[in-house]
Amino acid sequence: MNAPIRTESQRLRVQGDGVELAAYRWGNAEGPTLLLVHGYPDSHEVWLPLVQHLAADYQIIAYDVRGFGASQIPRRTRDYRLPLLANDLEAVIKALSPERPVHLVAHDWGSIQTWEAVTEPRIQPLLASYTTISGPCLDHVGHWMRARLQEKRLGAWLKVFGQLLSSWYIAFFHTPWLPELLWRNGLGRLWPTLLERLEGVREAQHNSTQVSDGQHGVKLYRANFIGAMFKPRLRYTQVPVQLIVPTQDRFVRPQLFEQLQHWAPDLARREVRAGHWQLLAEPLQLARWIREFVDRHGSAAARPAGEHTA
Repeated sequence: MNAPIRTESQRLRVQGDGVELAAYRWGNAEGPTLLLVHGYPDSHEVWLPLVQHLAADYQIIAYDVRGFGASQIPRRTRDYRLPLLANDLEAVIKALSPERPVHLVAHDWGSIQTWEAVTEPRIQPLLASYTTISGPCLDHVGHWMRARLQEKRLGAWLKVFGQLLSSWYIAFFHTPWLPELLWRNGLGRLWPTLLERLEGVREAQHNSTQVSDGQHGVKLYRANFIGAMFKPRLRYTQVPVQLIVPTQDRFVRPQLFEQLQHWAPDLARREVRAGHWQLLAEPLQLARWIREFVDRHGSAAARPAGEHTA
């Protein structure tokens, strides 16, 4: 008998690390489980176009990260630290896929925060594979910047300077009150238009919690960036990683992933001519790559190391 396919989302509540999280489930209950983690300033809604392509064959779970969507909104900046976010991810997996590892897919800040889980030894057995888009591990970035600056070559220093220019918004988000003020006074309404005009996202969809997500989500930056840049940790993983690099990403440059195989030896790298959000808005190619990678790593028992594809 074929398993029933859930086309409408089933909304669930999961107790994370001190917060209650809104989670959603679609698809084929007997298929491999995909867990989708969104970035900033998004919610789980950013994944809906991808869900349509994969729901027939996979059980799909997504959740609103703390501070976003229908999840609980912590008020203190320190409540957005990476270890707490990794604990939330662990809680979602144990609550909604307790019997089998999940295939993790993450974008932007979803990737940044899930690198914390992917490189955490106790969480790695819960993960069958990891597909990451436009979001590096902050500790890896800290080591990358140190290595470039230690080279004492103009070309290496220009790489660092170029990334700092691309990351101008990080400094802006550390400014007290101003980012929140902008979100409350028009940026939320203009966001779909900005995605269309600046990022080439056709028919960008309105996020029902956009203003709240934008103003509360800046705490992710304030809680994590400075410490990771000045005191980066050694963060390794044996989880199979599929790295998808949009070469036209104006925020996360491809050079940030130059040393990734050092930290994640079971690495497959794909480059695509796209901007930061294009793969999520037009997800047919992304769906194909996820299918291929999940089929290759359908069992968490065997994890061959060392693969790298261009």
